[in-house]
Amino acid sequence: MTHTPAANAPIPTTEPPALEVRNLFKFFGRRAGEAVSRLRAGATRDELAGLGTAAVIDADFDVRRGEIFVVMGLSGSGKSTLIRTLNGLLEPTSGTITVAGERISGISPKRLRDVRRRRISMVFQHFALLPHRTVLDNAAYALEVQGVPLAERTERARTVLERVGLAGWEDKLPDELSGGMKQRVGLARALAADTDILLMDEAFSALDPLIRREMQEQLIELQQELGKTIVFITHDLNEAMFLGDRIAVMRDGRIVQLGTAEEILTDPADDYVAQFVQDVDRARVLTASNVVEQARAVMSASAGPRAALRIMRDLQTSVVYVVGGGRRLLGVVRDRDVLKLVRNGVTTLDSAIGDDHPVVGPDELLSDLLGTSVESDLPIAVVDDQQRLLGVVPRVTLLAALGNVSTDTGGQPVIELPHTTIPMDVFTETLHSTADGDAESSAGHEASVTVPATGAAELDEADATSERSHA
Repeated sequence: MTHTPAANAPIPTTEPPALEVRNLFKFFGRRAGEAVSRLRAGATRDELAGLGTAAVIDADFDVRRGEIFVVMGLSGSGKSTLIRTLNGLLEPTSGTITVAGERISGISPKRLRDVRRRRISMVFQHFALLPHRTVLDNAAYALEVQGVPLAERTERARTVLERVGLAGWEDKLPDELSGGMKQRVGLARALAADTDILLMDEAFSALDPLIRREMQEQLIELQQELGKTIVFITHDLNEAMFLGDRIAVMRDGRIVQLGTAEEILTDPADDYVAQFVQDVDRARVLTASNVVEQARAVMSASAGPRAALRIMRDLQTSVVYVVGGGRRLLGVVRDRDVLKLVRNGVTTLDSAIGDDHPVVGPDELLSDLLGTSVESDLPIAVVDDQQRLLGVVPRVTLLAALGNVSTDTGGQPVIELPHTTIPMDVFTETLHSTADGDAESSAGHEASVTVPATGAAELDEADATSERSHA
């Protein structure tokens, strides 16, 4: 399946964020207040090692309603400590956490338990299933804690188990399940609670690669269907890039960059982030909109065949993109077809416009463009949902983006379209010999145009050469 985080990100609203974190510190050790003061003054984690461990340092961010917010970092970066402060398992040393407008840092244990039951569910790395309870009972456990009647919680648990692909497994015990199935039970338990926010701490890291990818795709499907707000912790950058609408990168307790996958990949905040992302699978992150270039050989359909021929001559290209009103892409015209129209005095392009060219939307992943690019001699046209031409992705640009290399050609434009095999003087002579035809056409007359003998012979020879090269 295709997931483009930027496209799926929630639209900003006037509602408060699902989560607000302000100037959050978590210090384990002696004289925590002094440690926080020194951290605010610029002290590093290493400088405070004698007092204890600065696990989270001045974290400040919002999580929007309905987004997948990924916190990513290596072991020891502070990401798991951070998520445990978000649901009150750990009390912050300093700073505030607000859930749906309600501050949870510093509140009473009873009030905190109520917030958890209503607002926050958690999915753990190692499943945390009750071994003596069936799959159905495990999925319904959060509802049991909430005091939901037996019949209702059983029905809700069955519904979510079916949704995560475990229909028919309700009466099994956890030790009868595979790792992926156990994690599905954990996810079903969180979904059955019907809270606004799901916290997922390395939820898929213990799974085999194939099962892990299946779970990632299923999580995206469920999030799009149910609109949950998800905070997902991972040390796997590819997983972060695949899942996250936005990603917070942590190092030594600090968030060193926060942005979309595309922003982090194409504009890393520092050398650490740049090194971290250098081996990421860019094809699964970047989209057509990230690499699209302005199309140079473009014309309006109303301009006619002679205008198309001039563009082909001036740009030495065999193809021109044709657009209608509002820059809506109609198709392409090719050099031989246009020459025939001009020679025959035809004043419109309609009969020559073809649709034998690749077209994608701006949110198409680069991994999905590779096959299309190989199969076509033309760059891939990128259009919006109204079919307006946004630009093109030449093959060289696509390969450069995947390889993370520059397409800088020293000021020269990237060759985006195939060169024409017709000699340039054929274009020029045809335009000159049909100049009177322009006047006749403008008066509403059809003109029969004769191409000079030399030009016609060269055109025939070019056609024959092209046919032999394709044979």
